[in-house]
Amino acid sequence: MEWLQSFLLDHYYILVPVLWIIGYALKQTPIIPDWSIIWILLLASIVLATFAYRFSFEAVTNGIIAAGVSVFGHQLVKQTVKDRTK
Repeated sequence: MEWLQSFLLDHYYILVPVLWIIGYALKQTPIIPDWSIIWILLLASIVLATFAYRFSFEAVTNGIIAAGVSVFGHQLVKQTVKDRTK
């Protein structure tokens, strides 16, 4: 967890579970193609970060990192569970 703390500031951690919830909702929406979900999450993360912590370089970069951690974390869980069931 130390590696994550060196990249993502503490007050941006809340974005990760929020993005998981948004991603889950988007995945359940049939009119949204799967390839666009990561782009929507990236945009949502930047918007939420800049809205919560004002527009700054720090907010944008931490929004991007939070989106990356969210997508990577989801894929890590998904691939681990998927491989275990095979």
